[in-house]
Amino acid sequence: MAYNLLKGKKGIIFGALDSKSIAWKVAEQAYEEGAVFTLSNTPTALRFGQIDELAAKTGSVVIPADATNVKDLQNVLEQSMEVLGGKVDFVLHSIGMSLNVRKKRVYNDLDYNYLNKTLDISAISFHKVLQLAYNMDAINEWGSVVALSYIAAQRTLYGYNDMADAKSLLESIARSFGYIYGRERKIRVNTISQSPTRTTAGQGVKGIDGLLDFTNRMSPLGNADARECADYCITLFSDLTRKVTMQNLFHDGGFSNMGMSLKAMDMYNKSLEGTDTEDIPQ
Repeated sequence: MAYNLLKGKKGIIFGALDSKSIAWKVAEQAYEEGAVFTLSNTPTALRFGQIDELAAKTGSVVIPADATNVKDLQNVLEQSMEVLGGKVDFVLHSIGMSLNVRKKRVYNDLDYNYLNKTLDISAISFHKVLQLAYNMDAINEWGSVVALSYIAAQRTLYGYNDMADAKSLLESIARSFGYIYGRERKIRVNTISQSPTRTTAGQGVKGIDGLLDFTNRMSPLGNADARECADYCITLFSDLTRKVTMQNLFHDGGFSNMGMSLKAMDMYNKSLEGTDTEDIPQ
């Protein structure tokens, strides 16, 4: 059901790849709620994804860009304002990638060139978008900028590797820029810490099935899926959240406040049946 929450609003959505991606779901929901927007992703992602299908469905223009390249991002902002007829009201940053993870380099054996790329793509690109938008005065007063994060920014999760560092930096950028943007332009900047989600990129992560099962058992409401995350993003783009800024907002079914759930404990106890606990490595 649509509520016209974004009627008359204009935006930019970074990161839509295919129908499994959160940014794709956000675009669909924004369109349903009355928004118009542009779509942006890397030229490589555009070749291997299905973004043209999304653009046709939502009446959007696709603007290729390397999110680490300032000139590319400036072009996205300039073209978006030209296509949409002025400043935008919302921006979604849904960008992340780690070459260390892809190359199976563990955290105590990182390739530092890969680490620099991880931070640039997954976090510093967010600062570049914000700084360019600020200097270009590209976002309307009471506009909203949202980036997608993960609880590994606060807690150690096996296998998340240097992406945890990137998400920590991403959230710090949101707070620091959120203060400046709020003070001077009345613009909101927030991050959403989403449940692990079965996106195209997420499915390639080793152990994703076990992680999804664990977090689902731990969360009183269960994992939040991509469509539900999109719904949450829409509320942050809308005028219903005009005084919410500089926040990292957990959208994870309650996982972030759990220590141990009954479902998870039951599964753990079953794994111990017939096992001498003294033989388990401590």
